[in-house]
Amino acid sequence: MANPIRILSTIGMRLVLEDIAPAFERTNGCTLQRIYDSSAAHMQRIAGGESGDAAVFTAAAIDDLIRQGKVGRRIDLARSGIGIAVRQGAPKPDIGTPEKFIHALLAAKSVAHSETGASGLYFVGLIERLGIAEAIRAKAIVHDGLTGEIAARGDAELAVQQVSELMQVAGVDIVGPLPAELQSITVFSAGVFNGAPSLAETFVAAVAAPASAAAIRANGMDPA
Repeated sequence: MANPIRILSTIGMRLVLEDIAPAFERTNGCTLQRIYDSSAAHMQRIAGGESGDAAVFTAAAIDDLIRQGKVGRRIDLARSGIGIAVRQGAPKPDIGTPEKFIHALLAAKSVAHSETGASGLYFVGLIERLGIAEAIRAKAIVHDGLTGEIAARGDAELAVQQVSELMQVAGVDIVGPLPAELQSITVFSAGVFNGAPSLAETFVAAVAAPASAAAIRANGMDPA
């Protein structure tokens, strides 16, 4: 069998790729090596010399790779919003309006968010704009990875992350998305590294195809 096709992917797209990859491997007689991390963490390693065959990152990160001359074009895949989760069975706060969302954050004993993920970076700026940064920082648990895992253990009362990432964690209940007025939609996109095998392009096309829309919706996102 040919060398594995190396796919660098954001954690937010993990379940979608895991849904699509097995059938693709069987059909094409190949192995897809999937490496998951935040787009920012991947970009840091790429800057240090790491590479792959295809990247599934935020649209901004793919655009950066295009500017660097490492990727030829951007293919948009999915649109993802940020949500809140609590430990399974715990009371769900009302976050239906900006005012209620702020109250829920201030009332929580602890709030987990990511450090370098798109949701975490946005959340840090959001609490600054809302004027509650000092209060939230004092009880924040900053964690790169799945913040829902912290809530599932009972170590955080609220977990903030992409809904598609919260859905990957057993032992949490998703409260819902951020209020529309405060929401930030992240576009997840793909790019194929220059010189990559043609199967990398074929896989990206498969993820972007209409047949993958059901997997994208099932994992808390909308097709791009």
